[in-house]
Amino acid sequence: MPRHAQLSAYHDVVRAEWVDYNGHLRDAFYMLIFSFAVDALIDEIGLDDSVRKARGRSIYTLEAHIHYLQEIKQGAQVRVEMRALAHDAKRIHLYLEMFADDGDQPVAAGEQMLLHVDTSGPRSAAFDSDVQTRVRSLVDRQAALPVAEYAGRVIALPAQARNHART
Repeated sequence: MPRHAQLSAYHDVVRAEWVDYNGHLRDAFYMLIFSFAVDALIDEIGLDDSVRKARGRSIYTLEAHIHYLQEIKQGAQVRVEMRALAHDAKRIHLYLEMFADDGDQPVAAGEQMLLHVDTSGPRSAAFDSDVQTRVRSLVDRQAALPVAEYAGRVIALPAQARNHART
């Protein structure tokens, strides 16, 4: 993703407690790292902790998809770059790519559908106008970028394999 159009990157290190019996980052911890990155996005759009508490608002994840592209090991420096693909009055369609060390090829890609929530319900709620303006600005800044490589994929076996399994 071109740096001028992406959201702030999130940085972390693969910790010993996140590694499995194969010496690789456990699948669940890819999601944890993506979740930490979303926390940074929430702050960036104006919903930091003090605003969330004062307004009774938050962001919930409705759906998440992860593509595991390459294994990474303990101690790897990871960077998550985010891109807002679309939004409406209450939701953000977010695309994330994780990179290891100084690599330029993603080790994982993810998508999330985020929902703005009034926590007194909880129930969905339209973004407050200041937050909506920031969200719109993010999407607009990134609109001309090439299609996100792993966005919009679904889990399915090819039709031939599904048909073969029935026989």
